[in-house]
Amino acid sequence: MKPTLPTTLMANAIRALAMDAVQKANSGHPGMPMGMAEIAVALWAGHYKHNPANPKWVNRDRFLLSNGHGSMLHYALLHLAGYDLSMDDIRNFRQLHSKTPGHPEVDITPGIETTTGPLGQGIANAVGMALSEWLLAAEFNKPGYDVVDHYTYAFLGDGCLMEGISHEVCSLAGTLGLNKLIALYDDNGISIDGKVEGWFTDDTPKRFEAYGWNVIPDVDGHDVAAVDAAIAQAKKSDKPTLICCKTIIGKGSPNLQGGDKVHGAALGDAECAAVREHLVWDAVPFDIPAPIYEAWDAKQQGAAVEGDWNAKFEGYRAQFPELAAELERRMKGDLPANFQQVLDQAIAATVDKKETIATRKASQNAIQALAPVLPEFLGGSADLTGSNLTNWKEIVAVRSGQPGNHINYGVREFGMSAIMNGVALHGGYIPFGATFLTFSDYSRNALRMAALMKLRSVFVFTHDSIGLGEDGPTHQSVEHVSSLRLIPNLDNWRPCDTTESMVAWGAAVQRKDGPATLIFSRQNLPFVERSAEQVANIARGGYVLRDAANAKVILIATGSEIELALKAAAVLEAEGTPVRVVSMPSTDVFDRQDAAYKASVLTRGIPRVAIEAGVTDFWYKYVGLEGAVVGIDTFGESAPAPVLFKHFGFTVDNVVAKAKLVLAA
Repeated sequence: MKPTLPTTLMANAIRALAMDAVQKANSGHPGMPMGMAEIAVALWAGHYKHNPANPKWVNRDRFLLSNGHGSMLHYALLHLAGYDLSMDDIRNFRQLHSKTPGHPEVDITPGIETTTGPLGQGIANAVGMALSEWLLAAEFNKPGYDVVDHYTYAFLGDGCLMEGISHEVCSLAGTLGLNKLIALYDDNGISIDGKVEGWFTDDTPKRFEAYGWNVIPDVDGHDVAAVDAAIAQAKKSDKPTLICCKTIIGKGSPNLQGGDKVHGAALGDAECAAVREHLVWDAVPFDIPAPIYEAWDAKQQGAAVEGDWNAKFEGYRAQFPELAAELERRMKGDLPANFQQVLDQAIAATVDKKETIATRKASQNAIQALAPVLPEFLGGSADLTGSNLTNWKEIVAVRSGQPGNHINYGVREFGMSAIMNGVALHGGYIPFGATFLTFSDYSRNALRMAALMKLRSVFVFTHDSIGLGEDGPTHQSVEHVSSLRLIPNLDNWRPCDTTESMVAWGAAVQRKDGPATLIFSRQNLPFVERSAEQVANIARGGYVLRDAANAKVILIATGSEIELALKAAAVLEAEGTPVRVVSMPSTDVFDRQDAAYKASVLTRGIPRVAIEAGVTDFWYKYVGLEGAVVGIDTFGESAPAPVLFKHFGFTVDNVVAKAKLVLAA
């Protein structure tokens, strides 16, 4: 679409909508939308390939607002271009259950590609999307049939570039040469605290050149033609591109533009009136003249562009029917038809082998078993592949110019996790990435965003608890499992052996409405015998592993502490106390079970003791104040793992003593 109206009017429509919506809500950020209006016109009216009638069209360009506080820019664009976002939705900005929340949210607003707001994660998601486009194109495109061929565009500001995650992900994007990624930097020199020159003096162009990016500096961000030319130039590069656009925050506001007061507050009625006079914008609030709607309307062109692609894809389907079906399956997020059969066979194999190995090794075995039937697996590790064991026999390392299925993310835990989210959002792959459990802290906000967006991202965390041993308290994750359980919609699995590990991997892959963490041990853990019914119940998150008639006490454990619970139960039973042992590899999944099942596992009236090598507070929700928890409420120590378990009271004698205390209470 090329502008059919003076671009100044098209840009001012964005300014007016942003200003009026923020004013009505008396909340929001008008400065960025008003300052980036011409940049938006250049991109959306000149280059952005999309179809408002089908926001999920597979080969659309992706557009992300990394500086998500300026959400009214995106909402204005969606409304003007013809998406299912009415003027009433614009009026309802930042109100309960509206389609225009304070920050962009995927699956809430048609046309929003990712949830942004935590600065820097939008550009990280964009790297993941550009990575996915490149890998899928290499896998599926054939001569004459570039069925995967689109760009990823990201808007970002000073705040995104100050956030450390931007360094992590932009460095990797440059190394991999993701040339379909184009970022437009709103260089206005202002953040909430004022002029950034007091705390942000990076030479951004040189920084990105050092990353291996193509940099187009000193573009006038209020000159639509200049931005348009820069985007056209960027498309010719064999590198990712940063377009540095010099802008004035809040442009059009005669008394506030260029300062921090326009960043994050309504302009006020008087200044809104002054803006209208300054811009010669005669329309009343929330009224857009028909010629401006006509200039912005992208529905006809979007339908034509998608129609051309559909015709190409039908030709592709005729020549490459299996590839076409596979691409469609993967972009829908459906698993292969035989996945359940392969998973069931893999679970059965663990039962037959009865291996005593570290669960990180059991995880690798699970990956190896599932990878041949899951070409959409895109694995990786934050520089710990040989320790996390996220490699498998058929891996091909992703390198610049060399597509593959395994990414060496380098020491970039946060960046890895947010890139994975971008991969999941794009579609076509099931991403998993790994680090040590203690470094989940570095990744935490990306985990939270994955849960908020209900993404199928799989986060693998190995070397859990004090079982890590000699590396000491800096690496011993005593509080991490419980803290991860506090994140809504995040399934956390801490399996105890090979069978539970395989089930956990199956559950993570099969879940389409949220992410999972898979938490594994460094040390060997013994295989546990189970009945077929017990194996089936692992997927319910918690189940009765050992039972006794008229059990007097319930021992609940996870992961490496299951062995201890079983041994303590044997001692208690030898002394005449019948015991039920409950394995609860995923408290999150267990909590979703029906009341009758949960009562059959944790029967009311029977005293309980929980055992886990981590902080104790979480477990009182299951044992009650009358129960007991064997755990660790301090940081760890540096010593061999067996010494540490004894030092912190993870002994049969201590568990037995705790059980006797709750029985006597």
